[in-house]
Amino acid sequence: MEGIPTQKLSAVKRIVLFGPESSGKTTLAKQIAEKYGVPWVPEYAREYLQNKWDNEGKVCQPDDLIPIAIGQIDLENKAIDQAEKNDSPFIVCDTDLLETLVYSEVYYNGWVDNKLQDAVSRQHYDLYFLTGIDVPWVADDLRDKPHEREKMYEAFRLALEANTCNYISLQGNQATRLESASTAIEELLYSL
Repeated sequence: MEGIPTQKLSAVKRIVLFGPESSGKTTLAKQIAEKYGVPWVPEYAREYLQNKWDNEGKVCQPDDLIPIAIGQIDLENKAIDQAEKNDSPFIVCDTDLLETLVYSEVYYNGWVDNKLQDAVSRQHYDLYFLTGIDVPWVADDLRDKPHEREKMYEAFRLALEANTCNYISLQGNQATRLESASTAIEELLYSL
């Protein structure tokens, strides 16, 4: 299997939504992209795993993580190309490889593929938004931890801390989160 590609080098900033399932990442990522007219990078794992579920009735397994990581970075690199072409100052990513790593640790008893660990150590994002669990949990085919939200939130927070990521926590309703995110984005872009 091919290796996980590296992020394309670019002056375009990378902002990532990060946190447990059903914490509002996709909603906020789309809102930010629309507000600022920048590319949005969807979560590759969602499409990949939904297809696996629909076609095979199977859930994520350890051997799915590298293809997911490859797909995620490919989508991100395409968004960087689009941003450069359109002079967008940043892209907004619905997730990143660190999120995949956290899920690997949680679901597979601390196990992480060395290729994924190496790729995480090479990635760079300018700002993370850690989405809180103060929004209703919404069931779907892929979500399975409604009673472990606090544990999962803490796993994501600790991963940001351990990797010395620049992040802010977002709580509240959609409007409050968008306002807080917008303030942080504008500080990031205009503090240079």
